[in-house]
Amino acid sequence: MGLFSTFTSDSPVAVFAKSLAHDIGKRYPPALDQQPGKRPSVNRLTRIMEDACKKAVTYQTEHHLGWLGKAKFGNSFRWELAEMGYQKDFVDFATEAVVVHMSRKSINA
Repeated sequence: MGLFSTFTSDSPVAVFAKSLAHDIGKRYPPALDQQPGKRPSVNRLTRIMEDACKKAVTYQTEHHLGWLGKAKFGNSFRWELAEMGYQKDFVDFATEAVVVHMSRKSINA
């Protein structure tokens, strides 16, 4: 995989980011994010995000993503969540949680 393949929308990093966003979407559909009274409990949302963070850290560990790969992942993940219909607050929260988790685990490894 060459340097420029990192920038394509069908790169393995982008494909994983999109699949992770859709995994979240299965457990917390975007329609629920639009209805304040229908949102899941804090505990359930925490479990959903913890699972997403674990998958991202595992991917990062297996593929040895550098800063550029993490940036590509973060942008692809953010854009996919936004396209799926999540509100900006949730998109920002989820993206920050996953990317920060990936970065912390790679520093501590």
